[in-house]
Amino acid sequence: MEFITIEGAKPNGGHYSPATEKGNFVFISGQLPVNPFTGEKCQGDIVSQTKQVLENLDTVLEAAGTSKENIMKVTLFISDISHWDTVNEVYKQYFGDHKPARSIVPTKELHFGFEIELEAIAYKDEKE
Repeated sequence: MEFITIEGAKPNGGHYSPATEKGNFVFISGQLPVNPFTGEKCQGDIVSQTKQVLENLDTVLEAAGTSKENIMKVTLFISDISHWDTVNEVYKQYFGDHKPARSIVPTKELHFGFEIELEAIAYKDEKE
């Protein structure tokens, strides 16, 4: 198994890697709306927070040598089910015609009081 790191990113606050890779699969850790390079927490609304986790996802995918077109499964955790439509719209804009399998899990609260967290599984056609 390979541990994926993001060049120039601040160290993780917990004992985990941004992603792990085994064979052709990339497992992306939960992404909170925190800029991985500055550590700045996005305290904006659900739209801003959703955009930040998707930017973080792009950053991890790039570090792993793959892209959003190779995402097979996404799990979104949201702090309020009333955010579902808004999150879905931002998500739809991000993915366009690509429609990976997805779960949205409403939860009581998330770390640091955030409103969203995202994790994903991607595929790589071949090991570089």
